[in-house]
Amino acid sequence: MTTTNKTLSIAKVKFWTIAAIVIGMGFLFMNFRDWLPYESAEKVKYEITGRWELPEQLREVSGISWMNEHQIAAIQDEDGIIFIYDLDKKKVVKEIKFGKSGDYEGLAIKGNNAYVLESNGTITIIKNFQESNRKITAYTTRFSEKNNMESLWLDLPGNQLLVIPKDRDIDSDDMKGVYAFSLKEYKLAVTPVMQLNMDDEVLKNFRENKVYKNFRPSDIAIHPKTKEMYMLEGSKPKLLIMDENGIPKKGYGLDKKVFPQPEGITFSPEGDLYISSEGKNDETGTITKLKLLL
Repeated sequence: MTTTNKTLSIAKVKFWTIAAIVIGMGFLFMNFRDWLPYESAEKVKYEITGRWELPEQLREVSGISWMNEHQIAAIQDEDGIIFIYDLDKKKVVKEIKFGKSGDYEGLAIKGNNAYVLESNGTITIIKNFQESNRKITAYTTRFSEKNNMESLWLDLPGNQLLVIPKDRDIDSDDMKGVYAFSLKEYKLAVTPVMQLNMDDEVLKNFRENKVYKNFRPSDIAIHPKTKEMYMLEGSKPKLLIMDENGIPKKGYGLDKKVFPQPEGITFSPEGDLYISSEGKNDETGTITKLKLLL
C-alpha cells in the first residue's frame, strides 16, 4: 500500500511539474512575444535604387517629404526644425526653425507650405516656410499622447491632411481610423475616412498580445499613380498596402538590417518610393529609394 501511495505521489508531482512548465512557457510566450520576429510573415521584395546616410542631427529622423528630384525635407523628433537634405550633395543645405523642442513625428510639404504633426496630435502649419516672414499656426485636435500620433499625409485632391494613431484610437483598441484634418475649416473630422481592423486577415502574421499593437503606423503615404495607401511601422518594421478604398491588400515584413526603425515614407510625383529609418545602436539615420517588386 505504501509503495502504491509513493508511486501515486511521484506521478502527481511529475504531472504538476509538467503542467507548471507548460503554463509557465505559455505565460512567457504571451508576455514576451512582442520580442519575437515575424518569421512567418512574407518579406517584401525590392530593389534599392539609392541610399543616403544622414548626418548626426538626423540620426533620429522621424518624418520625410519629397520636395523635388534633388531634395527631401526631413524632421527629427526632438527639435522644431525642418531640414532640407540635398540628395546630390548628400548633406543638409538648409535648416528652418519653426518651434521649440517637442516630439515632432510627421511632415508634409507642398509648394511654400509645410505641415508638421506632433505625437500629441497637434498640427502645425507653416506658410511660406522657407521665408523669413513665415506664418506659423498650431492647431490642437482630439488626439493626445495616449494616441501617439506619428503619421501624416497631405491629400491634395481632398484639400486635407490625413492622420492615423500609432497606438490606441480615440474610442477603440480594435480599430484604427484614418482621420482627415480640413485645410479649409482647420479642424479634424469626427468620422474617419477609412479604418484598419486590428484583426484583419492581412495582419494574421503580426498578432500581438495587445490587439492595438498588431499594426502601429509610423507614417503613411498615398501612391500618386495607383492611389493605394502605404502604411509603415517602425516598432517592428513592416509595410501594409491598402487599396484606394481602404481595403488592406497585403502586409509585409521589412528587413531590419536595411530598415532598423522606419519612421518616414514619401513618394515622388512619378511614384518613386523613399523610406527613412532612424539609426539604431549608434548607427546613422538613412533614406532609401527603392522599387518594390510586387
